[in-house]
Formats: sequence, structure tokens, C-alpha cells
Amino acid sequence: MIETGEVQEKVILVAVSCSDNDSTEQSLDELADLAATAGAVPVARIIQNREAVHPGTYVGKGKIEEIKAAAYEYGATGIICDDELSPAQLSNLEEALEPKVLDRTLVILDIFAARAATSEGKIQVELAQLKYRATRLVGLRNSLSRLGGGIGTRGPGETKLEMDRRVIHERIGQLKAELEKVVMHRELTRGQRKKTGIPVVAIVGYTNAGKSTLLNTLTGAGVLEEDKLFATLDPTVRSLELEGGQQVLMSDTVGFISKLPHHLVEAFKSTLEEAVYADIILHVVDASNPAMDLQMHTVYETLTRLGVGDKPVITAFNKIDKADGGEVMRDLKADHTVNISAKTGEGIEELTAVIGKVLRESRVYLDRIFGYDEAGKLSVIRKYGQLLSEEYKPEGISVTAYVPVEIYDSIK
Repeated sequence: MIETGEVQEKVILVAVSCSDNDSTEQSLDELADLAATAGAVPVARIIQNREAVHPGTYVGKGKIEEIKAAAYEYGATGIICDDELSPAQLSNLEEALEPKVLDRTLVILDIFAARAATSEGKIQVELAQLKYRATRLVGLRNSLSRLGGGIGTRGPGETKLEMDRRVIHERIGQLKAELEKVVMHRELTRGQRKKTGIPVVAIVGYTNAGKSTLLNTLTGAGVLEEDKLFATLDPTVRSLELEGGQQVLMSDTVGFISKLPHHLVEAFKSTLEEAVYADIILHVVDASNPAMDLQMHTVYETLTRLGVGDKPVITAFNKIDKADGGEVMRDLKADHTVNISAKTGEGIEELTAVIGKVLRESRVYLDRIFGYDEAGKLSVIRKYGQLLSEEYKPEGISVTAYVPVEIYDSIK
């Protein structure tokens, strides 16, 4: 009996280091995880030390020969470069090397294509892929004849890639029109949320920091949890009831990553803008990752690109059950920090208490007596604010509470 299984591609990782104190090794570790997530097996890594990336071939001629030899030695079917290649670099490397050539952006796009489940996610991914590939058709065509499946071919696929530029740009126009409808629907949903006065907490963080696990722990959302990069792509919004009956909406967002492709930021802007319109940013950090500080920097850099700068930030240092207990964890850009383990539940009560505290700081304190004919207003306070006390007296119901500014005037 012959056993058959999926043949995994073997790839060589290539990077250029332009200074002694850069993070090239860490970036290649992450690229290896990306390649594995896409279904490939990294068999070697090659780093060239240069003052700058070669404008024509990414690496120098000597390194190209070294990559050729390594590909032959390991039987590699693909080369993955750690930066986004220009059309000229891609074309020149395709001519110089036998295996197919991909870059970091294309691998991320490939993972996104595999992960997208909703129609919105699929539209956004295809739009990003076509924009990326529209300027690289010549180089990609050279490799298409010997791809035979594998990473870099998901999403629009070989048929769409071989369309001429005119047809591709027509398709991009169609996708943009479809995406505009999605954006309008999302903005309408956000407007309805704002009218209700229910605060929104946007969960952001580096990919694989544990955002989905935390959302599941807090709300029982049932979102997919995997120890993989970009395990979940499509955003999820769930309700959470804090102590005292206060309701908040927890909004999960796609994970950030260093060198996040511009095409993805643009295509997923409507999704990422959940953070822009949120009341609180909940920044989840993988405290067990040696590159924690670099990942935090990447998250804040991406938030700045999105225009998120005036929101209160709570940083949750997650996975403390795996972290080195001797390390002091700090985030100088956060308003509050909490140590948690979304997996074990440690620190979750403290986290929800901090969320409640931040909400109170942005609320109006209410202390008044409602007539018994106004008893219905108490249900509004319970739903959208935090009811501290209620006492039934002959003259009415004495209430103390924190309420959102949006509903204060209607109930005061």
C-alpha cells in the first residue's frame, strides 16, 4: 500500500542586513513562521550584509550564486525574500534563479487569501493581491509556468494573473465598488452603535499575541484559536458585561506585523478602522516573545498610520504563564497595564476592572432622584452606564451612576 500526502514546498529565506544592530535575524525568524503558515518548509536562510539593498537584484551577484548552490543542495522549490521586491528586482531574480521567487508581501497575501472566510475579507484580499500583482505581471509570468501550485498561487489564481493589465484594472475597479458598499454598511453599523451609547473596546496587537483567545475568554465568542500567524482574519464583535451591569462591545481586529504591506493597510482600512472609532484600545502583547518590544513598536507605528492617537490605551501583557518571571514589563505609551494569561484566566478580573475604570473616567457622574413614573430610565442606565446604587424612597428612586455623555441629557 502506497501512502500519499501533501508535498510541502522547500524554501530558502533571503534577507539583507544594512546595519550591525538591525533586527534581521528576528525578521527572518518571523518570515520562517510565515512560510510555515503558508505551507512551506524553510530549509536554509541566507543573509547578505550590505550598505543598502541592491536596486536591481535585491542581493549582489555573489549571493545569487550562493542562493543557486543552496537551492540545488537542499532541493528548494522557492526563494522568499524578507522585503517587498520591486518589479525590476523580481524580474531580474526570476531570470537569475531556477526556483520561483516570492517576497514577504506575497507570502502574507497568500496567507490572507487562505484565511479569508467572509465575502468582505475575500474582496479585500483579492483587491490587495491584484494591486500588488498588476505591476509585477512580467516577473510573475516567468514563474507561473513552473509553479505547479503551492504558496503564492491562492486567491485570484493563475487564470486572473494572466489577464492583461486592462482587464485586471477593470477587476480592481469592480472590487473597489463592492468594497465601498461594504464600507457604507460598516459605517452604518458603527453609527447605530454610537447612538446606543454602548462603548467599544478595540482589541489590537501583533499577530499571534493571543487576541482571539482573549476575546473567547472574555465573551465566549468561539473564534478560532491557533498558534499560527493570522489564525483569524475577519473581525468579530461581541458583547461583554462588566461588573455592575455595564455593557461594552469587544471588537477584534486583524493582527499587525512588521513590514505590513501597504496594499493590505489600504485594502483592510475599513476593518482596521474599528480601532479608529473605538472608545478604548486594548493592546494585547505576547509577553513570552523575545521580540516583544519590537512588536509593540510595530503596533503603535501601525496605529499612527491609521490615525489612532487620542484613545486611552490598556496594554495587556498576555501569556505570562509562559513568560520569564524575572522580566519587568512596561509600556510607556499605555495609560494602564495588566499582566494576564488569556489561556488560564489569570489577571482577567483585573483587566475587566481596568476597562470599567477607564470607562468611568470618560463618563458623567449622576446623582438624582427619579419619580416612579421615570423608572424606565433605570434600565437605560443599567444598559449603557454603570449603576452604583439605587434606593427606593417615598419621593422616588435615588440613583447614583456613571453614564455616557450621549445619554446624560436625556435622563438627567
